[in-house]
This record gives sequence, structure tokens and C-alpha cells, in this order.
Amino acid sequence: MKVLVIEDEQGLAESITEYMVKDGYICETVTTFREAEEKIHLYTYDCIIVDLTLPDGNGFQLIEMLKRLMATTGVIIISARNTLEDKLKGLDIGSDDYLTKPFHLSELNARVKSLMRRRQFGGYTEIRFQELVVVPQTRNVFANGQLTMLSRKEYDLLLYFLSNVDVALTKASIAEHLWGDNIDSADSFDMVYSHIKNLRRKLLDKGAADYIQSIYGIGYKFSQP
Repeated sequence: MKVLVIEDEQGLAESITEYMVKDGYICETVTTFREAEEKIHLYTYDCIIVDLTLPDGNGFQLIEMLKRLMATTGVIIISARNTLEDKLKGLDIGSDDYLTKPFHLSELNARVKSLMRRRQFGGYTEIRFQELVVVPQTRNVFANGQLTMLSRKEYDLLLYFLSNVDVALTKASIAEHLWGDNIDSADSFDMVYSHIKNLRRKLLDKGAADYIQSIYGIGYKFSQP
């Protein structure tokens, strides 16, 4: 899951990023409106955590920009401003949640997870597809009732497939989802193939059907065989 943190307080930004990364997120951080604007136009994120007060703009403008791009990104506002007017405006222009500073990082993390469940999987605490069951709270995956041990990247890959069933996904989009804008560190799309091969093998070993289909010249699709 890819998260963009837009926060000009360096210490808070670093704390949020460190906490989220430890919990398995791909987390990028910017401190200015201009940097955030560039990221939003270049990359796709599952969730954006945005402060309202930035040195060269405000978070409301970024949210409005995001919605004009027709992005499905979830938005959580974090702000020291605790007025009803700001909260209502945020909801009105498309934010999903509003968290007032100071807050506990564990609460922010819980709200991000709740938001992702609501947006991607209808709020369910378990994600089911045929004989596969994923429990996001514990990151456990079951195939035919058997616990299936996946690496972090394999788990993220499976979740990405499950949120895009029957959608043709390019290798580039999969790579960006798994590594963010640090895709160069993955060297090549060979890493995508390697993770897909391992995920497929582990699911097949538990008796699951082969849902990962290769699409020549494009990438992959997760659907019924």
C-alpha cells in the first residue's frame, strides 16, 4: 500500500513515515505544496495524509486538485486547526477523515487501515475470493483454510490483485505499487516476475486455482481460470 505524507513539520513527518514503514507501507514524504503537487501528478497513491497548513499553499487546494484528477486515492487531513468549519470543508471537497493534532501514531495508522478497507473492500474485515481469505488486520492469508506464508511484497502483490480483479495490470503499474517511485532500486521488471512466480507457487501449493494470468505484451490479470 502506497502512502504519501504531506507535512511541513519535519519531525512529525519523519515519525509518521517511520511508523508507517515499520507496518509495511510504502511511504513517501514531502514538506511543501509544490513537491506534493508534483508527486500527485506523477504517481498513484492508495492514501494521502495531508496537513492543511503548508509554507507555499494549503492542503485544501491539494485535495481539490486530486479530485479534479479523478483519483481514487483516500485522503486523511491532519491539522492543528480544530474548527467545525475546516472539518466540514474537508469532507465537502472530498477528504475521508480529519485528525486533529496532536494525535497518537497508532490512531492515525488505524484510521488509514479503516479507510483502505472501506474504499477497496467495502469495509469487510476479511477479504474473500473463492478459496482465498485475507485478513488485513493480521496480514494472514489462507488458501483452502490453510495458512499461507507470504513475504511482504508477495502479500502486497496479492492485495493489489484482489483490489483489481479482472483488470489488466501492466508490469510498470505493479512495480510502481510495490516499490513506489524507488522503482529504479528494483533494477528491472524481472523482480515483478519473480514475486508473481513465488506468489503463484505458494497459492498453488495450498491447492488454490491459478488466478494469475499472463497477458502478452501487457502484464498480468487476476481472474477466474
